[in-house]
Amino acid sequence: MAEQELLQHSQSEYLELIAEIMDIRKRGEVPKAYVHTYGCQQNVADSERIKGMLKEAGYTFTENKEEADFILFNTCAVREHAEERVFGNVGALKNLKRKHPSILIALCGCMMEEEHVAERIKKSYPFVGLVFGTHCLHQFPELLYRCLVDGKRIFVRDNDDRLVHEGIPVHRDGAFKGWLPIMYGCDNFCTYCIVPYVRGRERSREPALIVKEAREMIESGYKDITLLGQNVNSYGKGLPDRPTFSSLLREIDKIDGDYWLRFMTSHPKDLSKELIDTIAESKHISLHLHLPFQSGSDRILKLMNRHYTREKYLGIVAYAKEKISSVSLTSDVIVGFPGETYEDFQQTLSLIREVGFTSLFTFIYSPRVGTPAASMDDPVPAEEKGRWFKELLSTQEEIAASRCASMVGETERVLVEEESKKDGVLSGRTSGNIIVEFEGDRSLIGTFQNVKITKARNWILNGELVK
Repeated sequence: MAEQELLQHSQSEYLELIAEIMDIRKRGEVPKAYVHTYGCQQNVADSERIKGMLKEAGYTFTENKEEADFILFNTCAVREHAEERVFGNVGALKNLKRKHPSILIALCGCMMEEEHVAERIKKSYPFVGLVFGTHCLHQFPELLYRCLVDGKRIFVRDNDDRLVHEGIPVHRDGAFKGWLPIMYGCDNFCTYCIVPYVRGRERSREPALIVKEAREMIESGYKDITLLGQNVNSYGKGLPDRPTFSSLLREIDKIDGDYWLRFMTSHPKDLSKELIDTIAESKHISLHLHLPFQSGSDRILKLMNRHYTREKYLGIVAYAKEKISSVSLTSDVIVGFPGETYEDFQQTLSLIREVGFTSLFTFIYSPRVGTPAASMDDPVPAEEKGRWFKELLSTQEEIAASRCASMVGETERVLVEEESKKDGVLSGRTSGNIIVEFEGDRSLIGTFQNVKITKARNWILNGELVK
């Protein structure tokens, strides 16, 4: 810990030096930073820590790239489409850099841990001054300082010290919904997934530090806190006394306050009955379980290296429904994995019908360079996969519509999140993570309200405020 404290102290000194530099180099009254995040909630949480460091260095934040002194894209490598969007948006900054040469453009995140991506940035985007990977976030103040002082391009990646770096300041984007990382990395190596290669191996934060941060968030008014990890069910590996995810949840659940506790993502191979019991017995844990199954075919699950069977997955679901009567189940599904047949796909549809998911995050398989699946034989044409995908969406739409219709007449506790696009209409979510829209004053945003459900649409409920 002494070494980490020394590193933290040195990074704080860099933040002070950056503040002095930017007091001279700023384009406006104060230096401004534009930070844009692609991808998952873990990336959002990382960006909040980068913003925390920037704020300590004297920056304010802007949504307008034209007025920024520092522009950062935090990137995602999970799907090809996300990567191409990043390249397109970075390319669009070329003219802005020509117009304002003092702007520093930076890229970070999962894409930057891919060697072929870093090389492409180095060769084809010379106006990008700073590139750093997921393992270098704690070094950001030093890297930024060196860029500003030396004016040379800096590329830092593949620097996994397998440590958890604490003490990084956080500037949270939300006022009542927040993200709380509990672990980093992944040890599962699913054959389609790039995450273990760009995020490194699993390492967990100390439970006392997580509970402390959760308490601070609750005392600051956060009503909806999501614990983050690539596989939260394996939390605790490598820590003294090997705490479990269930024990961590129970400790946070003890904190007084009016809040919901969520988590993602759960891997079915590690989900225990103890965890389901913990949810059922808790005061604050939401009645929502996001449990990716990816495919309903045992043959495809084996090719994916998922380490569970269809039977085991359905057994988990049955136990969850038994213990938590109103549990809301959501999942991830990949369509068109290499070698998948229409018969395999039909098994996925039958699993979806059997479980009755509230909603699904659905994806057509996207090959990732460096993963085993990228070199597997993939004979099914894209057009055929597209037809399967539409069939899946149609199936889930019917299930979601039926589930929502069954809730008409019930009164749900809703956390009001925002104004809808319609005037005077608010939007919020239930404990089961279902969207509800109802008329109300915007002063209710950030509060819990009881709403009687009056109408069901395919994915969204309509209701009226219970006075």
